[in-house]
Amino acid sequence: MKQRTIKKSVKTSGIGLHSGKRVNLEFHPAPENNGIVFRRKDKGFFPIKADISHVSKLAYATNLSKDGISIATTEHLLATLRGLHIDNIFIDIDAEETPIMDGSASAFVYLLKEAGIKEQSLERKYLRILKPKHYLNGDRRISIYPYDGFKITYTIEFDHPLIRLQTRTIELNREEDFENDVSPARTFGFLKDVEMLRKNGLALGGSLENAIVVDSDRILNGHLRFADEFVRHKILDVIGDLALLGYPILGHVVAYKAGHEIHTGLAKEIREDSDCFEIVNAGELEFIMSKQSNSKNTEPSPQFQELS
Repeated sequence: MKQRTIKKSVKTSGIGLHSGKRVNLEFHPAPENNGIVFRRKDKGFFPIKADISHVSKLAYATNLSKDGISIATTEHLLATLRGLHIDNIFIDIDAEETPIMDGSASAFVYLLKEAGIKEQSLERKYLRILKPKHYLNGDRRISIYPYDGFKITYTIEFDHPLIRLQTRTIELNREEDFENDVSPARTFGFLKDVEMLRKNGLALGGSLENAIVVDSDRILNGHLRFADEFVRHKILDVIGDLALLGYPILGHVVAYKAGHEIHTGLAKEIREDSDCFEIVNAGELEFIMSKQSNSKNTEPSPQFQELS
């Protein structure tokens, strides 16, 4: 598999979920080995690479910062790029926060497919997990296990009659898996929390058009897109957060009641432990998998025995 970028430049605009400000976004093709790079157009095209080393605030979103310049709420856009297997791209933005669109990744999927996706000359590189890695904070936890593919098992649990316990496992090896099963899932919040969030300068752009708003016994903005849309959106978030490792991942992610802090905590743990992963190109990966063709993945059942 070769690295990929987009065929032509495209642009869109929208409102920042937390800032409430209008923002313009442009996507441009980028060369091989460039990675995903944001450029603050209003700051002289100051570049910030989408990398775990640049993670800053994690209050209800994943924000990147370098030399005092930030890009906020990056997770949905990063998840889209990873889900569509786009390796190299420039993202020009004229404000601090990416637009929330309808609260899902569907608008970004549509826009980038409109731009077209093209293969480049160099082979894609993958981050292949070699041994389990864990990160936890209280009862919130996440692990990743060796697995020759990309799979996510996510569990959420809320003391709310419309959510309760939800678990979903999704294989994410094809663009269609992300586009159909994950990208339409919208962000969500509880009506009782809105006033508190706004007092703290958050959710200033939130509305029934860009988030699922849950009251004590009903959803204020109509029906869900999936019966388990809440947990699917958490899968969307973790794809975006782990994209900050800089490569497509080969591993099985297992999360329980996690969030941006937990997701990025695992990413940092992986980055700091060079023994738990290897970087392989597509040709090397094909050779590895051919040698294992007569054996099965030996990942443990995702019960977090190691964390109990």
